[in-house]
This record gives sequence, C-alpha cells and structure tokens, in this order.
Amino acid sequence: MGKWKCNTCDYVYNPEKGDISRNIKKTTPFEKLPEKWTCPKCGGSKGQFTRM
Repeated sequence: MGKWKCNTCDYVYNPEKGDISRNIKKTTPFEKLPEKWTCPKCGGSKGQFTRM
C-alpha cells in the first residue's frame, strides 16, 4: 500500500490513516476507494492523484 498525492493541492492520501471525514477505514488502499471519492482538501477526482 503506497501513498498517493493530489496533483492539484498536494494532499496525500495515506492508506494507513484512511479518510475519516468520508468514513474510509484505515488500511483501505487507494485502488479500493469508491470511484466517486474526491480529495478532501480540494475536491479533485481520483484521476488527479499520482502514486508517491
């Protein structure tokens, strides 16, 4: 499981932390996030993220 960075705002999705604001549990890999999941900081789509 790697971290993913938003190319718009530099938010980093860390699977070890999940996304509490969107009820995404810890250890959820980026690939398993719902397709409609968006960046919690800027609202960017999953397509705006690159693997770190």
